[in-house]
Amino acid sequence: MVRAFKVVSMSPLPASFVEALLAPYRDEVGGDIRVVSVHGKPREEVLRELEDADVVIGDYTLNFRIDEEMCKAMKKVRLIQQPSTGYDHIDVEACARYGVPVANAGGANAVSVAEYTIMAALALLKRLLLAHEETLKGGWPQWKLMDMGTFDLYGKTWGIVGLGRIGREVARRLKAFGVKTIYYDKVRPSREVEEDLGVEYRTLPRLLRESDIISIHVPLTEETRGMIGEAELRSMKPSAILINPSRGEIVDEEALARALREKWIAGAAVDVYSVEPPPPDHPILKVAREGANVIVTPHIAGANTDARTRIIEFSIRNIVRALKGEKPEAVVNMQL
Repeated sequence: MVRAFKVVSMSPLPASFVEALLAPYRDEVGGDIRVVSVHGKPREEVLRELEDADVVIGDYTLNFRIDEEMCKAMKKVRLIQQPSTGYDHIDVEACARYGVPVANAGGANAVSVAEYTIMAALALLKRLLLAHEETLKGGWPQWKLMDMGTFDLYGKTWGIVGLGRIGREVARRLKAFGVKTIYYDKVRPSREVEEDLGVEYRTLPRLLRESDIISIHVPLTEETRGMIGEAELRSMKPSAILINPSRGEIVDEEALARALREKWIAGAAVDVYSVEPPPPDHPILKVAREGANVIVTPHIAGANTDARTRIIEFSIRNIVRALKGEKPEAVVNMQL
Protein backbone atom coordinates (compact mmCIF):
# COMPACT_ATOMS: atom_id res chain seq x y z
CA MET A 1 0.00 0.00 0.00
CA VAL A 2 1.36 3.42 -1.04
CA ARG A 3 1.85 5.80 1.84
CA ALA A 4 0.01 9.14 1.60
CA PHE A 5 0.98 12.48 3.16
CA LYS A 6 -1.42 15.36 3.71
CA VAL A 7 -0.38 18.99 3.36
CA VAL A 8 -2.84 21.67 4.46
CA SER A 9 -2.35 25.01 2.71
CA MET A 10 -3.61 28.26 4.24
CA SER A 11 -2.25 30.35 1.37
CA PRO A 12 -4.55 31.50 -1.45
CA LEU A 13 -2.65 29.45 -4.06
CA PRO A 14 -4.80 26.67 -5.59
CA ALA A 15 -4.22 23.26 -4.02
CA SER A 16 -3.60 21.79 -7.47
CA PHE A 17 -0.71 24.22 -8.03
CA VAL A 18 0.97 23.36 -4.71
CA GLU A 19 0.38 19.66 -5.38
CA ALA A 20 2.10 20.00 -8.76
CA LEU A 21 5.13 21.62 -7.10
CA LEU A 22 5.40 18.69 -4.66
CA ALA A 23 4.64 15.92 -7.17
CA PRO A 24 8.27 15.45 -8.35
CA TYR A 25 9.26 14.51 -4.79
CA ARG A 26 6.90 11.54 -4.33
CA ASP A 27 9.64 8.97 -4.74
CA GLU A 28 11.98 10.91 -2.46
CA VAL A 29 9.46 11.08 0.40
CA GLY A 30 8.20 7.56 -0.24
CA GLY A 31 4.53 8.27 -0.83
CA ASP A 32 1.84 10.37 -2.47
CA ILE A 33 1.39 13.99 -1.35
CA ARG A 34 -2.15 15.35 -1.18
CA VAL A 35 -2.69 19.08 -0.73
CA VAL A 36 -5.87 20.48 0.82
CA SER A 37 -6.55 24.22 0.67
CA VAL A 38 -8.39 25.73 3.64
CA HIS A 39 -7.98 29.37 2.63
CA GLY A 40 -11.29 31.13 3.28
CA LYS A 41 -12.92 28.00 4.76
CA PRO A 42 -14.98 28.04 8.00
CA ARG A 43 -12.95 27.62 11.17
CA GLU A 44 -14.58 24.30 12.07
CA GLU A 45 -13.53 22.82 8.72
CA VAL A 46 -9.99 24.16 9.13
CA LEU A 47 -9.66 22.51 12.55
CA ARG A 48 -10.90 19.17 11.16
CA GLU A 49 -8.43 19.25 8.26
CA LEU A 50 -5.54 20.02 10.62
CA GLU A 51 -6.12 16.93 12.75
CA ASP A 52 -4.52 14.51 10.27
CA ALA A 53 -2.21 16.93 8.46
CA ASP A 54 1.50 16.14 8.17
CA VAL A 55 2.59 19.63 7.10
CA VAL A 56 0.90 23.04 7.10
CA ILE A 57 1.72 25.83 4.66
CA GLY A 58 1.12 29.27 6.18
CA ASP A 59 -0.54 32.21 4.48
CA TYR A 60 1.93 34.48 2.70
CA THR A 61 -0.61 37.33 2.83
CA LEU A 62 -0.34 37.12 6.66
CA ASN A 63 -4.14 37.35 7.01
CA PHE A 64 -4.93 33.70 7.90
CA ARG A 65 -3.88 33.51 11.54
CA ILE A 66 -2.62 30.35 13.24
CA ASP A 67 -3.62 30.48 16.91
CA GLU A 68 -3.35 28.18 19.91
CA GLU A 69 -6.57 26.30 19.13
CA MET A 70 -5.22 25.43 15.70
CA CYS A 71 -1.90 24.33 17.19
CA LYS A 72 -3.79 22.04 19.55
CA ALA A 73 -5.62 20.48 16.60
CA MET A 74 -2.33 19.60 14.86
CA LYS A 75 -2.02 16.04 16.18
CA LYS A 76 0.77 14.96 13.80
CA VAL A 77 2.04 18.08 12.05
CA ARG A 78 5.81 17.92 11.49
CA LEU A 79 6.23 21.47 10.22
CA ILE A 80 4.43 24.75 9.57
CA GLN A 81 6.22 26.21 6.57
CA GLN A 82 5.62 29.95 6.20
CA PRO A 83 6.38 30.97 2.58
CA SER A 84 7.60 34.46 3.49
CA THR A 85 9.98 36.22 5.84
CA GLY A 86 7.25 37.50 8.15
CA TYR A 87 5.41 35.17 10.50
CA ASP A 88 3.78 37.53 13.00
CA HIS A 89 0.35 36.05 12.15
CA ILE A 90 1.45 32.74 13.70
CA ASP A 91 1.44 32.17 17.46
CA VAL A 92 4.92 30.65 17.41
CA GLU A 93 5.06 30.25 21.19
CA ALA A 94 1.85 28.21 21.21
CA CYS A 95 3.22 26.12 18.34
CA ALA A 96 6.35 25.42 20.37
CA ARG A 97 4.28 24.38 23.40
CA TYR A 98 2.51 21.79 21.25
CA GLY A 99 5.77 20.66 19.66
CA VAL A 100 5.08 22.11 16.22
CA PRO A 101 8.09 23.73 14.53
CA VAL A 102 7.52 26.87 12.45
CA ALA A 103 9.94 27.76 9.65
CA ASN A 104 10.03 30.87 7.51
CA ALA A 105 11.80 31.61 4.23
CA GLY A 106 13.77 34.56 5.57
CA GLY A 107 16.95 34.03 3.61
CA ALA A 108 15.16 33.67 0.28
CA ASN A 109 14.38 37.35 -0.19
CA ALA A 110 17.26 38.89 1.76
CA VAL A 111 19.09 40.02 -1.38
CA SER A 112 15.89 41.51 -2.82
CA VAL A 113 15.18 43.57 0.30
CA ALA A 114 18.81 44.67 0.52
CA GLU A 115 18.80 45.90 -3.08
CA TYR A 116 15.50 47.73 -2.54
CA THR A 117 16.91 49.40 0.59
CA ILE A 118 19.98 50.76 -1.15
CA MET A 119 17.96 51.79 -4.20
CA ALA A 120 15.56 53.73 -1.97
CA ALA A 121 18.40 55.51 -0.18
CA LEU A 122 19.99 56.60 -3.45
CA ALA A 123 16.65 57.78 -4.85
CA LEU A 124 16.00 59.87 -1.73
CA LEU A 125 19.49 61.37 -1.63
CA LYS A 126 19.31 62.28 -5.34
CA ARG A 127 15.61 63.36 -5.17
CA LEU A 128 15.05 61.09 -8.14
CA LEU A 129 11.25 61.12 -8.07
CA LEU A 130 11.04 64.92 -8.07
CA ALA A 131 13.58 65.13 -10.90
CA HIS A 132 11.64 62.58 -12.96
CA GLU A 133 8.20 64.08 -12.37
CA GLU A 134 9.14 67.69 -13.12
CA THR A 135 11.21 66.80 -16.19
CA LEU A 136 8.35 64.62 -17.49
CA LYS A 137 5.99 67.60 -17.15
CA GLY A 138 8.28 69.72 -19.34
CA GLY A 139 10.19 71.44 -16.58
CA TRP A 140 13.92 71.69 -16.12
CA PRO A 141 14.48 71.45 -12.33
CA GLN A 142 18.28 71.39 -12.44
CA TRP A 143 18.79 74.56 -10.41
CA LYS A 144 15.81 73.83 -8.15
CA LEU A 145 17.38 70.50 -7.20
CA MET A 146 20.75 72.14 -6.64
CA ASP A 147 19.13 74.66 -4.31
CA MET A 148 17.21 71.95 -2.45
CA GLY A 149 20.31 69.80 -2.19
CA THR A 150 21.09 66.39 -3.67
CA PHE A 151 23.73 64.19 -2.11
CA ASP A 152 26.10 61.28 -2.50
CA LEU A 153 25.97 58.08 -0.51
CA TYR A 154 29.77 58.13 -0.41
CA GLY A 155 31.15 59.37 2.90
CA LYS A 156 27.88 58.98 4.80
CA THR A 157 27.20 56.93 7.93
CA TRP A 158 24.61 54.19 7.44
CA GLY A 159 22.91 52.68 10.48
CA ILE A 160 21.47 49.17 10.17
CA VAL A 161 18.83 48.27 12.76
CA GLY A 162 18.83 44.47 12.85
CA LEU A 163 21.85 42.53 11.61
CA GLY A 164 20.04 39.37 10.56
CA ARG A 165 20.06 37.92 7.06
CA ILE A 166 18.76 41.07 5.41
CA GLY A 167 20.85 43.48 7.48
CA ARG A 168 23.97 41.53 6.59
CA GLU A 169 23.17 41.61 2.89
CA VAL A 170 22.75 45.39 3.13
CA ALA A 171 26.12 45.67 4.89
CA ARG A 172 27.85 43.55 2.23
CA ARG A 173 26.57 45.79 -0.55
CA LEU A 174 27.43 48.99 1.25
CA LYS A 175 31.14 48.12 1.16
CA ALA A 176 31.30 49.29 -2.45
CA PHE A 177 29.85 52.73 -1.66
CA GLY A 178 32.51 54.04 0.70
CA VAL A 179 30.20 54.52 3.67
CA LYS A 180 30.75 54.00 7.37
CA THR A 181 28.37 51.23 8.41
CA ILE A 182 27.19 50.93 12.00
CA TYR A 183 24.54 48.58 13.38
CA TYR A 184 22.35 47.75 16.33
CA ASP A 185 21.11 44.27 17.17
CA LYS A 186 20.07 42.80 20.50
CA VAL A 187 22.30 39.81 19.73
CA ARG A 188 25.80 41.00 18.88
CA PRO A 189 27.69 38.72 16.47
CA SER A 190 31.33 37.77 16.79
CA ARG A 191 34.11 40.22 16.07
CA GLU A 192 34.99 38.10 13.03
CA VAL A 193 31.51 38.64 11.58
CA GLU A 194 31.71 42.38 12.28
CA GLU A 195 35.09 42.60 10.54
CA ASP A 196 33.89 40.54 7.57
CA LEU A 197 30.86 42.80 7.09
CA GLY A 198 32.78 45.99 7.83
CA VAL A 199 30.37 47.11 10.57
CA GLU A 200 30.68 48.68 14.02
CA TYR A 201 28.26 48.10 16.91
CA ARG A 202 26.27 50.95 18.44
CA THR A 203 23.46 51.15 20.95
CA LEU A 204 20.19 52.12 19.27
CA PRO A 205 20.12 55.69 20.69
CA ARG A 206 23.69 56.31 19.52
CA LEU A 207 23.01 54.81 16.09
CA LEU A 208 20.01 57.11 15.64
CA ARG A 209 22.09 60.17 16.54
CA GLU A 210 25.07 59.31 14.33
CA SER A 211 23.48 57.97 11.15
CA ASP A 212 22.78 59.79 7.90
CA ILE A 213 20.74 56.84 6.61
CA ILE A 214 18.90 54.38 8.85
CA SER A 215 17.35 51.17 7.57
CA ILE A 216 15.17 48.83 9.63
CA HIS A 217 15.51 45.05 9.30
CA VAL A 218 14.01 43.54 12.46
CA PRO A 219 10.96 41.24 12.75
CA LEU A 220 7.77 42.50 14.35
CA THR A 221 7.64 41.37 17.98
CA GLU A 222 6.27 42.91 21.15
CA GLU A 223 9.80 44.18 21.74
CA THR A 224 10.12 45.88 18.35
CA ARG A 225 6.55 47.18 18.05
CA GLY A 226 6.82 50.99 18.19
CA MET A 227 10.63 50.81 18.33
CA ILE A 228 10.91 54.05 16.36
CA GLY A 229 8.60 56.67 17.86
CA GLU A 230 8.60 60.43 18.25
CA ALA A 231 11.54 60.54 20.66
CA GLU A 232 13.67 58.38 18.37
CA LEU A 233 12.78 60.41 15.27
CA ARG A 234 13.56 63.67 17.04
CA SER A 235 16.98 62.30 18.02
CA MET A 236 17.95 61.79 14.37
CA LYS A 237 19.85 64.33 12.30
CA PRO A 238 17.68 66.82 10.37
CA SER A 239 19.51 65.62 7.26
CA ALA A 240 18.88 61.92 7.94
CA ILE A 241 16.62 59.58 5.99
CA LEU A 242 14.76 56.51 7.26
CA ILE A 243 13.99 53.37 5.25
CA ASN A 244 11.47 50.81 6.49
CA PRO A 245 11.05 47.63 4.42
CA SER A 246 10.36 45.54 7.56
CA ARG A 247 6.95 45.99 9.24
CA GLY A 248 4.78 49.07 9.54
CA GLU A 249 4.11 48.65 13.25
CA ILE A 250 7.80 49.05 14.09
CA VAL A 251 7.58 52.78 13.30
CA ASP A 252 5.00 55.18 14.76
CA GLU A 253 3.41 56.23 11.47
CA GLU A 254 1.78 59.39 12.82
CA ALA A 255 5.09 60.49 14.33
CA LEU A 256 6.94 59.75 11.09
CA ALA A 257 4.46 61.84 9.12
CA ARG A 258 5.00 64.75 11.54
CA ALA A 259 8.76 64.27 11.32
CA LEU A 260 8.60 64.61 7.54
CA ARG A 261 6.11 67.48 7.52
CA GLU A 262 7.98 69.47 10.16
CA LYS A 263 11.40 68.44 8.80
CA TRP A 264 12.78 66.70 11.88
CA ILE A 265 14.31 64.40 9.24
CA ALA A 266 14.99 64.87 5.52
CA GLY A 267 13.20 61.91 3.96
CA ALA A 268 11.86 58.39 4.20
CA ALA A 269 11.07 55.33 2.14
CA VAL A 270 8.14 53.26 3.39
CA ASP A 271 7.28 49.85 1.94
CA VAL A 272 5.19 48.51 4.83
CA TYR A 273 2.20 49.79 6.78
CA SER A 274 0.28 48.89 9.93
CA VAL A 275 -2.77 48.33 7.70
CA GLU A 276 -2.25 46.92 4.22
CA PRO A 277 -3.30 48.23 1.85
CA PRO A 278 -3.19 51.59 3.66
CA PRO A 279 -6.34 53.74 3.46
CA PRO A 280 -6.21 56.91 1.31
CA ASP A 281 -5.98 59.09 4.43
CA HIS A 282 -2.99 57.17 5.84
CA PRO A 283 -0.62 59.75 7.39
CA ILE A 284 2.38 58.68 5.29
CA LEU A 285 0.39 58.84 2.05
CA LYS A 286 -0.95 62.26 3.02
CA VAL A 287 2.49 63.71 3.69
CA ALA A 288 3.80 62.17 0.46
CA ARG A 289 1.02 63.92 -1.49
CA GLU A 290 1.99 67.16 0.22
CA GLY A 291 5.38 66.96 -1.47
CA ALA A 292 7.66 65.60 1.26
CA ASN A 293 10.77 63.70 0.22
CA VAL A 294 9.04 60.33 0.63
CA ILE A 295 8.96 57.15 -1.41
CA VAL A 296 5.92 54.94 -0.78
CA THR A 297 5.71 51.44 -2.25
CA PRO A 298 3.19 48.56 -1.83
CA HIS A 299 5.18 46.01 0.22
CA ILE A 300 7.31 44.94 -2.73
CA ALA A 301 10.85 45.04 -1.32
CA GLY A 302 11.04 41.28 -0.84
CA ALA A 303 8.34 40.24 -3.28
CA ASN A 304 9.93 40.47 -6.70
CA THR A 305 9.92 37.62 -9.21
CA ASP A 306 13.38 36.33 -8.32
CA ALA A 307 12.62 36.35 -4.59
CA ARG A 308 9.27 34.58 -5.04
CA THR A 309 11.01 31.85 -7.02
CA ARG A 310 13.59 31.36 -4.27
CA ILE A 311 10.87 31.38 -1.58
CA ILE A 312 8.88 28.69 -3.39
CA GLU A 313 11.96 26.56 -3.98
CA PHE A 314 13.08 26.81 -0.35
CA SER A 315 9.60 26.15 1.04
CA ILE A 316 9.07 23.06 -1.12
CA ARG A 317 12.46 21.62 -0.20
CA ASN A 318 11.82 22.26 3.50
CA ILE A 319 8.45 20.50 3.30
CA VAL A 320 10.17 17.55 1.64
CA ARG A 321 12.74 17.45 4.44
CA ALA A 322 9.96 17.29 7.02
CA LEU A 323 8.04 14.58 5.17
CA LYS A 324 11.24 12.51 4.99
CA GLY A 325 11.68 12.84 8.74
CA GLU A 326 14.71 15.09 8.38
CA LYS A 327 15.42 18.29 10.32
CA PRO A 328 13.80 21.30 8.61
CA GLU A 329 15.79 24.49 8.13
CA ALA A 330 15.04 28.05 9.28
CA VAL A 331 12.92 27.02 12.29
CA VAL A 332 12.08 30.15 14.28
CA ASN A 333 10.37 28.86 17.42
CA MET A 334 12.23 25.89 18.87
CA GLN A 335 15.53 24.05 18.92
CA LEU A 336 15.45 20.84 16.88
